[in-house]
Amino acid sequence: MHEYDIIIIGGGAAGFFTAINSAEMNRDLKIAILERGKEVLSKVRISGGGRCNVTHAEFVPKELCANYPRGEKELLGPFHNFMTGDTMEWFEKRGVGLKIEDDGRIFPVSDSSESIINCFLNEVERLKIQMLKNHSVQELKKTGETWIVRTNKGDFSAEKIMLATGSNPKIWKLLARLGHSIVPAVPSLFTFNIKDRRIKSLAGIATEASVRIKLNSKETKLESEGPLLITHWGMSGPAILKLSAWGARELYAENYKFEIKVNWLPEMNSEEIQKELKDLKFKEAKKQVVKYSRFNLPKRLWQSLVEAAGIGSETTWAEVNKSQLEALIDQLCDAEFSVNGKSTFKEEFVTAGGVDLKEVNFKTFESKSHKGLFLAGEILNIDAVTGGFNFQNAWTGGFLAAKAMSTN
Repeated sequence: MHEYDIIIIGGGAAGFFTAINSAEMNRDLKIAILERGKEVLSKVRISGGGRCNVTHAEFVPKELCANYPRGEKELLGPFHNFMTGDTMEWFEKRGVGLKIEDDGRIFPVSDSSESIINCFLNEVERLKIQMLKNHSVQELKKTGETWIVRTNKGDFSAEKIMLATGSNPKIWKLLARLGHSIVPAVPSLFTFNIKDRRIKSLAGIATEASVRIKLNSKETKLESEGPLLITHWGMSGPAILKLSAWGARELYAENYKFEIKVNWLPEMNSEEIQKELKDLKFKEAKKQVVKYSRFNLPKRLWQSLVEAAGIGSETTWAEVNKSQLEALIDQLCDAEFSVNGKSTFKEEFVTAGGVDLKEVNFKTFESKSHKGLFLAGEILNIDAVTGGFNFQNAWTGGFLAAKAMSTN
């Protein structure tokens, strides 16, 4: 039996952050990280296209919480105790310079996730935390005050254990055996597969301004806003990713076959658009409709929407009839698209699901039903939109758990 004070199961972001902070807060603790794979921090390595999107420049707890479709209410208290500014200070104190990009995402100045990984590995070595790879957990049980962790390479014991294994079905099963409720996992943060002649040849085109996307369903009022990117397989970009995150369960239930409505001009209502188009009939009477993009839309997108409204390539503004004008307004603010399937967003696979949040004490991230059992990161039914928010959940959970584990 290998005896420790704290055992961290899972060598990812939340696991390392918990281990390092626990060791810093109490140097007398004997701590081990057990990782089932050959490598640690693999998700950190690929995140943000290999640059590691550490967190997001949102410094108001309530507004930060608004980026979590699941966990919004539960994270408010924790964010008051360890926030994005604390994350930035933590890394910068350890020699990792960070920068805020225009869209609010925060990256290492080096633009390399290796800066974060090296920081963690150096801290683990400095604090004499044992890092054991290829250790797959087979069983968890408690004897008195002690947790027994059975692995493929022997048994370990500790008074406190942290599970930071992400979306790992095997660990969820072990927790279910201990009496925890597991919300079934479904994909979140994905792009939409759409075959439609209006966007067929527009791959790579992105809207600078926000568009509004609505799920065309009487049962739900699901909608989102943000820039939109047209891809070879359909649609992506912040507007689509937000909708996929907030609607993860509804879209799963629809087997990823559903209709969306796209409003390319959410800042204007249909009456304002109609007035502007009617003005163009007089002011630009002799000009061809298709030639000059309006409303700051990308030129090729404008041309495609004009064509979809039944307006020919030679038609001038003066020649546009009432029904064509109405069809164009429809294409601009109420365009319907059929979604048939999804694609993973880059390499970042995020799921909605995990340990039921009602069963966790969010002051300490300890299980309410099992003393000495802590949970952080994506093992919980918490997930966020893209932009560094999932990592912030890992840092905050890891820090508060470390505080509880090292001081009790």
